[in-house]
Amino acid sequence: MESHSTRQLKFIQLAACLGFVVVLLDVSVVNVALQALSRQFIARITDLQWVVNAYSLVFAALLLTAGALGDRLGAKRVFMLGFAIFTLGSVCCGLAPSLPILIVARILQGFGAALLVPASLSLIRQVFVDAEARSRAVGWWAAGGGIALAAGPVIGGFLISAIGWRSIFLVNLPIGLIGLWIAGRFAPTSPVQSGKSLDIAGQITGAVTLASLTIALTEASSFGWDDPIIYASSGCFILLGILFVWLEGRNPKAMLPLSLFSNKTLSSSTLIGLLANLTFYGMVFTFSLYFQFIREYPPLKTGLAFLPMMGIMVFANIAAGRYATRVGARNMAATGLALSALGYLLILPGLSSGSYELMSIPMLIAGGGIALTIPTITNATLAAVAGTQAGIASGLLNASRQVGGVIGVALFGFLVRFRESGLFLQGMNHALELSSLLLLLACVLAFRHLAPREISVREKLIPDALSKKR
Repeated sequence: MESHSTRQLKFIQLAACLGFVVVLLDVSVVNVALQALSRQFIARITDLQWVVNAYSLVFAALLLTAGALGDRLGAKRVFMLGFAIFTLGSVCCGLAPSLPILIVARILQGFGAALLVPASLSLIRQVFVDAEARSRAVGWWAAGGGIALAAGPVIGGFLISAIGWRSIFLVNLPIGLIGLWIAGRFAPTSPVQSGKSLDIAGQITGAVTLASLTIALTEASSFGWDDPIIYASSGCFILLGILFVWLEGRNPKAMLPLSLFSNKTLSSSTLIGLLANLTFYGMVFTFSLYFQFIREYPPLKTGLAFLPMMGIMVFANIAAGRYATRVGARNMAATGLALSALGYLLILPGLSSGSYELMSIPMLIAGGGIALTIPTITNATLAAVAGTQAGIASGLLNASRQVGGVIGVALFGFLVRFRESGLFLQGMNHALELSSLLLLLACVLAFRHLAPREISVREKLIPDALSKKR
């Protein structure tokens, strides 16, 4: 196994973190820009959902193939390709003259993000061998995302107020150039698996299946559930979903080997990740609409209003990376999910009274709970598979999380589709209650199915050293 200097490891970790930062930065900053985009393009709630979900949809649909592509071509090569495409897409978003072109540019961003995320985790899995060192690296990787989520609304609000909404996309250009230079300079050449199949049939079927579900959930806000378009989209989702499972089960080189789901840790983490992101990104979109359209906050104040929910994520991500291997994935994830469920329930009194002060502490609890969960299930997933399956495993986990985010934005967007304050708040209450129920379900899954803590290399060496002394 090739060893790497401490300096090289730090730069590799920094490059991986920057890749995750830009991916999540464009989640948080776009939500702060919803009011500005609505005014610029005279956009409906459904249009705003597509600005968010066009990115997330492509991201989710291509993650599995991106994971396999990273295994086939090498994590470093795919990481740099993803960074380049994402940066190009960001520039196109910043220059978009119309809403349809902005949505197309968001699709390009999603393609780059899909290549970036699993490749960044594969780089970490490749160079950090010890369980505790890898857990800390994953914790910092997740913390980078937490910093992006926390700082994104504030930075985005400031940029929108000072320069305009286009600046929130163009800020990715210098980040992308720096990340590309670091990866090219310090990341080692990654091992390749030239025989790894890309499973084009499975990829197309899976992508159209997910697109059908997104169309049904999103357009229901405009057309209603009894519209023929919604019926057709729902029917396509069911039929294509069955076809996708059938194709993957028959293909010995499937992009999603169904045998992976026999791994209890991986399958449980996948479902937990879906439920966690469904509630988190669904509620971030809902809060964005609430602050900007109901409370009529300007962009910067909207960004500051998100600080309790987002800011705590940085510290909780680091804590999860540091302590997850000590207390065990089961306990850490279950605790985080339970805290998040409690936080959403505690928001209800503040929402009914219209008091932001009463909402701020519960928002902190909800964000902190999710931040404890995500790096924990990520590290548990990487630890549960062989190094040769790190790309597909991380791709599966992150794909499930992005699918959850797509569903959350579409579903909760439907619940708060009315601009009238009373109806909006009623829908937001339902969204908070549903979030708590889903998170409690995920908590049960974590407690019952996640594995106990992983033993580090240092702990393994202690008994050997003692036996030699004897």
